[in-house]
Amino acid sequence: MFGRDPWGGPLEISNADSATDDDRSRDLDRGALMRQLDETQQSWLLAGPGDQAGKKKKKYVDLGCMVLDRKIFMWTVGTILGVGLFIGFVMMIVKLVPHKRPPPPPPDQYTQALHKALMFFNAQRSGPLPKHNGVSWRGNSCMKDGLSDSTVRKSLVGGFYDAGDAIKFNYPMAWSMTMLSWSVIEYKAKYEAIGELDHVKELIKWGTDYLLKTFNSSADTIDRIVAQVGVGDTSKGGAQPNDHYCWMRPEDIDYPRPVTECHSCSDLASEMAAALAAASIVFKDSKTYSDKLVRGAKALYKFGRLQRGRYSPNGSDQAIFYNSTSYWDEFVWGGAWMYFATGNNTYLSVATAPGMAKHAGAYWLDSPNYGVFTWDDKLPGAQVLLSRLRLFLSPGYPYEEILRTFHNQTDNVMCSYLPMYNSFNFTKGRHKWKLNNGRFTGGMIQLNHGRPQPLQYVVNAAFLASLYSDYLDAADTPGWYCGPTFYTTEVLRKFARSQLDYVLGKNPLKMSYVVGFGNKYPKRAHHRGASIPHNGVKYGCKGGFKWRETKKPNPNILIGALVAGPDRHDGFKDVRTNYNYTEPTLAANAGLVAALISLTNIHVKSGIDKNTIFSAVPPMFPTPPPPPSAWKP
Repeated sequence: MFGRDPWGGPLEISNADSATDDDRSRDLDRGALMRQLDETQQSWLLAGPGDQAGKKKKKYVDLGCMVLDRKIFMWTVGTILGVGLFIGFVMMIVKLVPHKRPPPPPPDQYTQALHKALMFFNAQRSGPLPKHNGVSWRGNSCMKDGLSDSTVRKSLVGGFYDAGDAIKFNYPMAWSMTMLSWSVIEYKAKYEAIGELDHVKELIKWGTDYLLKTFNSSADTIDRIVAQVGVGDTSKGGAQPNDHYCWMRPEDIDYPRPVTECHSCSDLASEMAAALAAASIVFKDSKTYSDKLVRGAKALYKFGRLQRGRYSPNGSDQAIFYNSTSYWDEFVWGGAWMYFATGNNTYLSVATAPGMAKHAGAYWLDSPNYGVFTWDDKLPGAQVLLSRLRLFLSPGYPYEEILRTFHNQTDNVMCSYLPMYNSFNFTKGRHKWKLNNGRFTGGMIQLNHGRPQPLQYVVNAAFLASLYSDYLDAADTPGWYCGPTFYTTEVLRKFARSQLDYVLGKNPLKMSYVVGFGNKYPKRAHHRGASIPHNGVKYGCKGGFKWRETKKPNPNILIGALVAGPDRHDGFKDVRTNYNYTEPTLAANAGLVAALISLTNIHVKSGIDKNTIFSAVPPMFPTPPPPPSAWKP
């Protein structure tokens, strides 16, 4: 059959080609399978219908452990991210936007008093003052010390004046530096928290720099040291100007200032060694300076041990004002500090020698002054210091026996401070005690048995009691025994607080004995620099006496000075001419600073620094005691 092609050509339809579309399709598939497919064709064949139609997205997400609907999964992830971004944005705003923080709690009275007590040392500085000294009425003074003495001819500029005069007594000055260093070693974190660490370290260095000038600190062996600069004895009569005969500002001094040297002075040399050794621990991070201090301390202690004698012979200026009763306590005290500074067991052997303890008075329990820690008697402080060694390192044989003795005696001293044992009298005061069903109302402990100038002894006892309580706490010991009676460490702190509270105003007169602290305090301290106006006028040797005799308050406030203190009846006379009431001293303020820092209540780790003092001590492997002798029938 032929048909006509509409485009002009014939169209032939054959019967042979009349197969259906399905048949033709099957024939094409058969042919396709019989030939090799290229890669593109293979991909078409393997791909599903959906993939060929533009790869349609899957409706589910396979997380391995579960299968989630894709929409739910995307909404969940988006929500989490959105919430995270929102929280981060809010936190960023909170940090960037300024907001008021609650003010820190106000410092307690001990901290406030401590800031002032340290300023007293600034007022006592001799030599060229730093610009930041902070005492406006003080200036450079005594710039020719040592150089003007024809027998010495070396610079002794610097250091601290002792009290209301301008004498530099090296014996109490060295003890003061030892006390300040001890307080820093134990309570460094507290000093740092109240912003006084740099200040107190600067004061210590001011003192130790001067002490290094008083002997040949570069030598291993020395044969002399300077005992003091200036003279105060006026008992011999005459009109020779000196530091007590005249009443004038240190800045205006124009009279000679003799230098006193000693060639046999075990007490002074050992105390100076203690000061330099303790300071070397304070400055252990400054290796060069610390090593210099240790070297000087070694030379001093060696000199003191070889050249036996007291630094204050009868009739000397030293004997009149700061007489030393013996040097055995300094051997124990200095030996302990030398051991902590060097780790050398030789020094520990000296400090713990039974004969040394006996000569130092360790067994004089019936002495009326037993347990009274002063610039002259260091034994109570040395016993506390060596009890620390036993509590934390326990070196064992051959030191254990004497260390246990010192520890027991320290316990006895602490008992003697408590009013119920009647070792010392107390003034009537205002403090009420209630311990073990006993009641007692008392004020200031009379460690000097009613004699004048009591407060220097009071603050030292407060420091030892507070420090020892911290030792016991750090050693997980809740207290100590006085005979059969057990007392907690809080009892010691209560005693220490009662004494400092008395000093700071909790007394019958309601007077603070620290100048510048509280609303009522002494206005007429026995002090030349504070009593004479800083007005550019130079008042000569006798010209300043009109300021000494006047009843008007001092024109310059001697901030932080601890005056000598009241009498045994809680009475006090604010009279400039009576030094037994109103004169402050370097040694008294050192004890005050130590006691105050031990009781400050600040938000730092409480208690002591257990390890710093042992930084030079090597690990201990106690030597076992020798075996008993063989039994003989």
